[in-house]
Parts: sequence; structure tokens; C-alpha cells
Amino acid sequence: MAAVSIFYDLADHIAIGLGAILTPANLFYCFLGVLLGQLVGALPGIGVLVAISLLFPFTFHLEPTSALIMLAGIYYGTAYGGSTASILLNVPGQASSAVTCLDGYPMARQGRAGVALFMTTVASFVGASVGILLMMLFSPTIAQNALRFGPWEYFSLMLLGLIAASTMASGAPAKGIAMVILGIVLGLVGIDVNSGVGRFTFDYLPLYDGISLASIVMGLFGVPEVIATIRDVKKESFVTRSISYRSMVPTRDDMSRSWAPMLRGTAIGSFFGALPGAGALVSSFMAYALEKKVARDPSRFGKGAIEGIIAPEAANNAADQTAFIPTMTLGIPGSATMAIVLGVLIIHGVTPGPKLVVDHPDLFWGLVMSFWIGNVILVILNIPLIGMWVKVLSIPYHYLYPVILVFVCTGAFFVENSSFDVVQVLVFAAIGYFMRILGLSAAPLILGFILGPMMEEHLRRALLLSRGDFWLFLERPISATTLALSLAVLIWAFAAYFRSSRAAPKMPAVETES
Repeated sequence: MAAVSIFYDLADHIAIGLGAILTPANLFYCFLGVLLGQLVGALPGIGVLVAISLLFPFTFHLEPTSALIMLAGIYYGTAYGGSTASILLNVPGQASSAVTCLDGYPMARQGRAGVALFMTTVASFVGASVGILLMMLFSPTIAQNALRFGPWEYFSLMLLGLIAASTMASGAPAKGIAMVILGIVLGLVGIDVNSGVGRFTFDYLPLYDGISLASIVMGLFGVPEVIATIRDVKKESFVTRSISYRSMVPTRDDMSRSWAPMLRGTAIGSFFGALPGAGALVSSFMAYALEKKVARDPSRFGKGAIEGIIAPEAANNAADQTAFIPTMTLGIPGSATMAIVLGVLIIHGVTPGPKLVVDHPDLFWGLVMSFWIGNVILVILNIPLIGMWVKVLSIPYHYLYPVILVFVCTGAFFVENSSFDVVQVLVFAAIGYFMRILGLSAAPLILGFILGPMMEEHLRRALLLSRGDFWLFLERPISATTLALSLAVLIWAFAAYFRSSRAAPKMPAVETES
């Protein structure tokens, strides 16, 4: 009976989602999102964070469902496009596609670029489909159980997300934590909701409304990335020969070697995509490492092994879909991109968390069903339009970056029709560029900026309900367990960093500083 009830509930949810997505406006924004994602993913050096940071100010004037569908399309669309540049140009369109270069480009040099592009599309679709199914099956259960959470549990979960995302990235954990703290401080700028007192405003009137999310995201990610890409991207020789529809047909040996890596990569991506601080990047590299370990002949890898492109592409697409599970059901983003999606919900007046599934079923299930439609559109776009993507890759970057910079300033201005927002973009662009030079990641800062005010709200509510008793955080089982996990992650991150630092070879002082 329980299985029948679950089936009927799922059927109702699918009907709600189809009713939301099958409107001309939402179908258009779904198509536009995945098209932009595919295009941006194929361009070297831009990536999903820059794409969303540049485009999400234009979603402020859309309905919440349409805005979310478009941003989500950009997000998972870049995973499809990223493999194109990796295979043809040996330059990843985004970080999670970097591992695809190892075997994708050698396949292209062997005249098998068509097979590589076709099979990565198939792997991406399979990985994304499994990720969507997991979201459909587990999100309602997670949201239902999360309704029992109090402010103590939410504060602890957000703390765990911040610590995991800031310490599990590359580099010193202390740098990530410092960026989180800076982000929290920036998030506190403006009028305190409870007391009505301005904080960190320096009596400057525009700051009473707080720092613009659009300005800080575009400033920290968009402009510095453009500047760095101007310096780094060089004219490369593209591998475009023999890319025809006939050349895309895989051999029987290609098919037999692909299914098992595709399933293993999907499993890895589905699991790690939902974890804070892991996501598509970690998933793709772990999938590649696993395939190399279980292969009968590991020496094939790096020379055009089809398993080396199938597993990472399936993993990063599955991770992109399951990353929405904690973001939508718990209101806890595991990455900077998911934090921006969370910020868009808040700007539109939608409270993220378990009540979102109950109070806004059309938004949640409309988003889920848009994933199916968007991934089908991506398959249709990716295979027949290979020639177009090749031509896009051949556009000189010195023609692109002035357009991108104009786009940044225009987007920042039209959010509130304020020139002060453009000034904020310039200020944070300078800060972001110096952060790149110093090796400081901007992603933890964005997470702190989004989650900081929410954590403060839950902390105040918890202390108000417990009359100032901090011990209640340790007396409640879920909160205590989450805090213990946060401490364990923190200790493990610092221990792993110091261990790797000792194992690393000594470098001259001059080279280290550079």
C-alpha cells in the first residue's frame, strides 16, 4: 500500500510539474537557459559561475519559476558544452571538464572527435537522468523530515555546509575559512531586520539596503575571470577534421567499453553532487581515477581511452542535478553556484527549505520537470549542431571580452537602475582580481555572503527560544551530530593540508611567491 501511495503521489507531482513547465514562457526560458549554458560551456575560461553571475540579474524581472528554470538550464547546460572545448581544443570550458581533456583530445587527434562528442553527450544524458530521478524520489522525503528541524538544526547544517565547502577545496583551509568570514561580514551590511539599526554602513545611504548580490557576484567572478582569460587564452589549432554525422557513430567496442564506466560515473556523481564542497569537480576526477584503477590496461588512459571521457562526463552531469537536492529541500547550498540560485529565490520572496516543496509545489516540480525537457533539448542541440559549436570556438577572444564587460555593467545597472551598483561591481572586480593573485577563492565568500544572514536569523531564533542557552545546540541529537561532523571535517581538512604540505617537495622562495 505504501508503494502504491508513493506512486500516486509521484504521479500528482509530475502532473503539477508538467502544468508549470508546459507554458510558452517557461518553455522559452528553459530553451534559452540551456542554449546559453551550452554556448558558455563551450567557451574556454568562462564557466558556469561566470555565466550565471553575468546573466542572473536579468532574471530579477521574471516570475520566480521562470527565473529558476532559466538559471538551472544555464547551470547544467554548461556541463554539456564544457566537453566540446575539452575534446576539440584541449582547453576545458569549465573546471569539471578538465579531466575530459586527458583522453578526449587524444581521441580527436586520432580522428575520433565525432565519437568522443557523441558518447559524451550520451553519458551526460544518462548521468543527468539518474540524478533527476533521485531528486524526484528523495526530495519529498527529505523535505518532510526536515520540517521537524528547528533553528538549532538549521544553524548547525548551514555551519557544516560552510565548513565543508570552504575547507575541502584546494589550498589552505584557513584561506577558505577567512573568505567565509569576510562573506558573512559583507552579508551583514545594511539595516538589521530586528533592531532597525544600520550595520557597517558608515552613514552612507546606499549601503543601508545592503550590498547588491548581483554586484558582488559579477564583480568577484565575472570581471576577474575575463581579465585572466585575456591573458591566458591563446590561439590554438582546432581538431575539426572528420567531424561528420557518420564519424559520430561509435563502434561495437566503444559501446561495450562505455556502459559500465557510464553507470559507475553516474553513481559517483549522484552521491558526491549532494555533498557540500564536493560537486561536479570532485565527482569527475574521482570517476576518472576509479576507471583507471579498475581498468585491465591502465596504460590506455591519457592516450584516447573512451572510458576516460565517459565516466567523468556522466559523473559531473549527475552531480549537477543532485546538487539541487540539499539546496531546494534544506535551503543549504553546497557550492557558490547553488548559493546564487538560493539568492535568486530569496530575492523573489521565496523562502528556501523544506516548506518550499509544500508551499510552492508548482515552482519545485516545475523545475524538476524542466530538467527532463532541458536535457532532451541539450541532446538535440549538442549532436546536430556540432559544426556550429566548432565555429563558436574559433571566435577570437578579443572580440568577446568587450561585449562581456558591457554586459556586466548593463546588468548591474538595470537591477535597481542605480549607478552605485556599477561602482560596486568595479570595487569587487578589483578585490576579486587581487584575490586571484593571492590564491584566495571567491566561492567560499559567496557562500558566507548568502548563508551568513540566514545563520544569524536561525541563531537569534534559537537563543530566543532557549532563553540564551547555548547548550541546547548540544542537547538536541541532530544538531549535536551535525556540529560534531563540522568539527571532524575541520580537523580532517587541516590535518590533510599539513600532511600534503610536508610531503610536497621544497620549492625556492621566488617560485613559491609567484
